[in-house]
Amino acid sequence: MEYQEYAEDIDFQKYWLILKRHWLLGSVVWCIIVALATLAALSGEPTYEAYGKLRFKKENTTSALATGSGEKFGKLDSLNNKDTPLDTEAEVIRSAPIVNQTIESLNLKDEEGELVTYDDFNKSLDVGIIAGTDILSVSYESRQSEEAIEVVNKIMEIYLKNNILTNRSEAVAAREFIDAQLPKVEESVTNAASALRNFKEQNKIVDLQQEAQSTVSAIDNLNREIGATRAAIEKHRGLAAELRKKIGMSSEDALTRKTLNESVAFQTVFEELKQVEQQLVVERTRFQDANPTIINLQEKKAALEALLKQRERQVIGRNLSIPYEDFPENTPGSPAGDLQDTITENLIASEAELQALTNQLATLIQVRDSYKQRVNDLPKLEQTQRDLVQKLETAQASYKLLLNNREQVQLAENQNVGNAQITSPAIASPYPKSSKKLVLMAGIVVGSMLYVVTVFVLELMDRSIKTTKEVRNIFNYTLLGMIPCPQKKVPFTIIKTEDTAPEHQVRDLPQSTISETYKMLQANLRFLSPDQDLKVIVVTSSVPKEGKSTVSSNLAVAMAQLGSQVLLIDADLHHPQQHHIWQLTNEVGLSEVIVGQAALEKAVTTVMPNLDVLSSGVIPPNSLALLGSNRMNSLIKDFSKTYDFVIIDTSPLLLVADALTLSKTSDGILLVARPGVIDRVSANAARELLEQSDQNVLGLVANGVLIDNEPDSYFHHAKAYAKNDAKSPFASILKN
Repeated sequence: MEYQEYAEDIDFQKYWLILKRHWLLGSVVWCIIVALATLAALSGEPTYEAYGKLRFKKENTTSALATGSGEKFGKLDSLNNKDTPLDTEAEVIRSAPIVNQTIESLNLKDEEGELVTYDDFNKSLDVGIIAGTDILSVSYESRQSEEAIEVVNKIMEIYLKNNILTNRSEAVAAREFIDAQLPKVEESVTNAASALRNFKEQNKIVDLQQEAQSTVSAIDNLNREIGATRAAIEKHRGLAAELRKKIGMSSEDALTRKTLNESVAFQTVFEELKQVEQQLVVERTRFQDANPTIINLQEKKAALEALLKQRERQVIGRNLSIPYEDFPENTPGSPAGDLQDTITENLIASEAELQALTNQLATLIQVRDSYKQRVNDLPKLEQTQRDLVQKLETAQASYKLLLNNREQVQLAENQNVGNAQITSPAIASPYPKSSKKLVLMAGIVVGSMLYVVTVFVLELMDRSIKTTKEVRNIFNYTLLGMIPCPQKKVPFTIIKTEDTAPEHQVRDLPQSTISETYKMLQANLRFLSPDQDLKVIVVTSSVPKEGKSTVSSNLAVAMAQLGSQVLLIDADLHHPQQHHIWQLTNEVGLSEVIVGQAALEKAVTTVMPNLDVLSSGVIPPNSLALLGSNRMNSLIKDFSKTYDFVIIDTSPLLLVADALTLSKTSDGILLVARPGVIDRVSANAARELLEQSDQNVLGLVANGVLIDNEPDSYFHHAKAYAKNDAKSPFASILKN
């Protein structure tokens, strides 16, 4: 049955109860403020209000001319998106130059004969925007309607003059700016044109688009020519290979042989050499090598060979790599020689053509590559040219715009043009402006706010716990019962005060609400532990004045009325109360029984059927020693055998340790807490003390509960019984 409250819940009832709890002082504060506001409203002098209207044009002609973009920059605009341009103009009207000029022009003075100050003037001046329009409403309050009209007309007149001067100064500033920019823009035009011209000259550009088309066409033609040339080269290369195969030599050797065959001097020496060699062959058949004839022929052969080498160098410019006589069919003038000469001529012509075609192919490829490189460079050239052209066009456009705007700004500079005009001159109401209702309403609002502030300040200063809900949140124990506090109304008021009620509610008023709550308490105690009967119950509280003794006595009566044998022991040996409640003598009691000075039968008194009371007796110097003695433990064991229930009324927890000592010999502690008496510090200290000492707390009893402060209690449902039956158990507490 633990109570849980979520931190995110907003307890509106709690705040309502706080406002109700300190209503008296809060109401006093509220009444004082409202009374002061009423007095101020009644003592105020009548004032008159005059108002005029100013209409604003959205477009600023001068700004449009100066910037060349009137749609964007030629409007009244504000830097803050949350505001409108009229907000800025309203502040201009309220500015010090215009206000001070108005005060001086009209010679406005205060009650002391001094000129009205800027702050005092602005208190009476109001400049506001008429929603959905481009119109400002200018109003002024004064004790004289004529003065209010003059002020409104004068301030609008001064503002219009200031607006015209401002626009004119803007035109002058715009013209000076244009004059300063024109030389720079003109220079930028010249530079842009020069850069474009130099770019075309350096890259030999006339028309890039036409050049791109012609270059692509030329590349296609070159590709076709290169293909045809390569085919011709292959043809001549094959023909030359066939001719070289037929003559069995290279074209160089064939050319050399033909040249030598055509040389008469070379052939003459070559013929003589052949003859000498033939003679030498014949003579060697006849003579030995040592014969002078052989030697002479050998010398002649060597001389002719040397001469032949000389003639080779003279004819072909070099010596042959192989002897001339080793060339095939080296017989000039013979048919085979003529055929070889013809083939040689064809081979030479073919190789010459092949060389020419090869050179032509290389030239064509080189030209094509240059065209391709040009084609690859064209996009970059085009982009660069486009950028330069764009810069030139931009500079030219800026130059033309500045020239045009300078002419128009010069015209605007000589005109009286403003953004505002008066749509309605000042008009004053014939009746004084009534501020009494406003002052009174302000007083009510301020008084209500101070009421709330006062109530919550008092609540913060009061550290006591006010409701059962707060008690449960701190102790977190099972709530076994709520004992209401009787209240009565003060005649002719709504104030309720605590009513005096008999201490024996259960005995004297058995049908009352309080009696029923004690019966519910004893029933809840019975149901706490179905498996184990509760015999000995220690009743205590955190601090004094919480009503633990009253709860103990009425709980004992409720149990006794059900037929149980109950013993009520007053173990509060510091401030005993049970003998006062039951109107008994306290000469003999618990302390005398413990020390053996009196018999138990003499100390125990039967106060009603089934209920015996053992008072405290004489207050001892050391109560803890008596309550913690073996004799006390033995007495409690005997009492639990003799009686069905033993209720022990002990001292408060935070003052002495009597309750904690007695709880060890009992079945548990019944903790009594009274909202309005116990504070948070004491409650937290008592809870920590019980947790540290590991006490068996049976539950919590909220005593002296104010029903009006407990919106969560079940007592409100008892109103139905009180309405239907005046003799019902709840009528006695709810009839008021």
